[in-house]
Amino acid sequence: MTAATESSGKTTLNSTSEACGAITLATLGVLRARGPDALAFLQGQLSNDMTRLSHERSLLAGYHNPQGRVIALMRLLQLAPDDVLAILPRELLAAVLQRLSRFILRAKVKLTDESAAWAVHGLVLASQASVARAFIAALPQAPEGAASLQGSMAVRMRHEPRRWLLVTPASQAIPALKECAPVSEDTWRGLAVAAGEPQVYAATCEEFVAQMLNLDALGAIAFDKGCYTGQEVIARAHYRGRVKRRLQRFRTHAGVQLQPGTAGTLADGRSFKVVEAVRLADGQWEFLAVAALAAEAPGQGDPAAAGVLAAEPLELPYALSD
Repeated sequence: MTAATESSGKTTLNSTSEACGAITLATLGVLRARGPDALAFLQGQLSNDMTRLSHERSLLAGYHNPQGRVIALMRLLQLAPDDVLAILPRELLAAVLQRLSRFILRAKVKLTDESAAWAVHGLVLASQASVARAFIAALPQAPEGAASLQGSMAVRMRHEPRRWLLVTPASQAIPALKECAPVSEDTWRGLAVAAGEPQVYAATCEEFVAQMLNLDALGAIAFDKGCYTGQEVIARAHYRGRVKRRLQRFRTHAGVQLQPGTAGTLADGRSFKVVEAVRLADGQWEFLAVAALAAEAPGQGDPAAAGVLAAEPLELPYALSD
């Protein structure tokens, strides 16, 4: 079989293929933090523990407002002890850069938008790949693992199928990617939805407290580190009570249009807000949405009522904390 099939004008990875898919992630940008105080500065701003970041380990972290609501999610890579790349949606990058820059004060750190200098790709293996063997063998295999190879920084994402984020200087080609079938960015988005991985966009910026996006279950919050913006609210939700609204995964029929920020009511009466959504080959939609864990009005919803979305709940590949 080929590595990809066409559906609705888009290319998607065939899950039974023994090849790989290469994805240009043009919607992602790169923020760079450099200087002797780069790690210390980010430690006081982001939810994860920067002392755990290394050349061999990537981190997912949230940037929050004082109310604990997520401004942006960042995938962090360490190029050198005082040099960090943060990968996040391009549409948020300018605002995040401006906001972070207000808190630099006397810190010896320089923040820059380097999206034009770096190319971000995804690499997906449907099974044991039979192409680019040397390159694939050198990729980090542990979840969140990072490695430098052929000029790229590669990060292994969580859960199956195996996939990596590749961050490469824009002027440099990656020969191994040419041996993989080009697939659409929707393929990467669909795999992220299946993995329960949230993203924050302009439409959902500052909408959700960290635990609503399952950042605690995804290892993006360090509860044993010092203070950072939003830490008090996030810690209180962790230690004092169960989070009642959480990121959950659903599938719905064709004929609807979903995008981040779409809000509505499920057939069981729960309100929801879409975090990420992707249209499947059969026209159905699979999406991540924040909703109450227990139905607010069990059995009271009417699936045929206007504005009510009939959606099938799907399992997440990780457990949620109480």
